[in-house]
Amino acid sequence: MKDMIEVNVIVDEKYEETFVNIYTKKETEQIDNIVYSIENASRNKYPPIPAYDEENLKFISQRDIYRIKTEGRKVMVETKNVVYTAKGTMARFEEELDSERFFRISQSEIVNLYKVDSFDFSLNGTVGVVFDNGVRSFVARRCIKSLRDKLKSGI
Repeated sequence: MKDMIEVNVIVDEKYEETFVNIYTKKETEQIDNIVYSIENASRNKYPPIPAYDEENLKFISQRDIYRIKTEGRKVMVETKNVVYTAKGTMARFEEELDSERFFRISQSEIVNLYKVDSFDFSLNGTVGVVFDNGVRSFVARRCIKSLRDKLKSGI
């Protein structure tokens, strides 16, 4: 059947974590559904983040979040194309987010390392962050060593 997907499960003691790789010619709605199904299976550990789009409450998958940052007294949750507002503190978000995926680059910003296109270490004493949607940010000087250690250990 053309719509069937081949699934292989490999059980090996050398793996400490579960990984899922999807090989496809192009990203389709079917692939998105598979990814969200897998996420839903592990949602208890990393729940979606509640945030507001004007007056509507939305639940944002951690996979879709590019960064969480503060602007003044507001906490903003950014996805590829939408910026939401959220209630809570940066410390609370840091606890709730998947620590393998997210990293706090400053007092006011937590980034999704899986959405980072590149880090620019060539700047004088600072590190630039470029997301895959073109947005740029900077790592606070006090966070640079921790970031380097995190990147060396692998994401």
